[in-house]
Amino acid sequence: MITVFGSINLDLIGNVERLPRPGETVPGTAFANAPGGKGANQALAAALAGAPTRMVGAVGRDAFAAPALELLRAGGVDLSGVRTVDGPTGVALILVDAAGENVIAVIPGANGRVGEKDASALQFSPSDALVLQLEVPVAAITVAAERARQAGAHVLLNFAPFRTDALGLIQDATHLIVNESECALVATALGIPGGGPAAQAKAIAGKHGPAVIVTLGRDGALAVVDGKTEAVSALQVTALDTVGAGDTFCGYLAAGLSEGLPLSTAMALASSAGSLACTRAGAQPAIPRRNEVNAALSASSRLLKKSLAFADEARVVTVVDVEVSDETTGRADG
Repeated sequence: MITVFGSINLDLIGNVERLPRPGETVPGTAFANAPGGKGANQALAAALAGAPTRMVGAVGRDAFAAPALELLRAGGVDLSGVRTVDGPTGVALILVDAAGENVIAVIPGANGRVGEKDASALQFSPSDALVLQLEVPVAAITVAAERARQAGAHVLLNFAPFRTDALGLIQDATHLIVNESECALVATALGIPGGGPAAQAKAIAGKHGPAVIVTLGRDGALAVVDGKTEAVSALQVTALDTVGAGDTFCGYLAAGLSEGLPLSTAMALASSAGSLACTRAGAQPAIPRRNEVNAALSASSRLLKKSLAFADEARVVTVVDVEVSDETTGRADG
């Protein structure tokens, strides 16, 4: 079982030709709303990857609550841990430009009411995985992480959005997931010198212990475990919208690990899923099903044979070669 403890939002999405500078108004070309929130996105991704998944969080008593939960319910996510509280459901205000890049402002709403009581009620077994992000109160996240670690479960901490008050959580994580910017921010906050994501990830892992996974956008992802670095490529796609791609990666990674896949194989699966998510608009509506990801991997048999070289590494990191088989197919196609 995968438990995602985190945020649930309704995304309000505007499309623009280019992102505005501070103080500037630009005309938009389209508007839509869609379920979102980093926690909810990751829960749906894990479920569509074929993993039994439950969501723990909160929504408000407003008209946004039902649409915020719509795709989670349709995707088979267990919502028994989602409370309804007084006040508004969380929202994310998103602008997406013509190249697919985005800026996002998040108003927590009910997510700010997720508390230590929600976390202390959680039960885990060693075969379970807990997925965390930083859009709900850190005190509650800390309790959830401690309970999962005490039970011997995987604890996947997506350090997003970056928060200095959450740095102590890294010691409770078995897997720390960051993008390049977040990796640099975490390294700086921990007093680790620069040198690029591979060197920073190695230093973070060496100092604090978890496997450190860095997503690199169109360049795939790398991981540092026990001092060793592995990397996987991404599918080369034309990006329509990068919103939710990182969350898709996190959910698929958790699903792969829960199946017992090696980290490198789970990363390859997650990287391909994140790539496919970039080809569609929105966060949750863009998350691919497992059979789509498997088909993309089959069609790109040479996808993971590329090598990545980093300027701050003395050697080339060889990408693992992953082929779709019974091992990577999982329990369900979504």
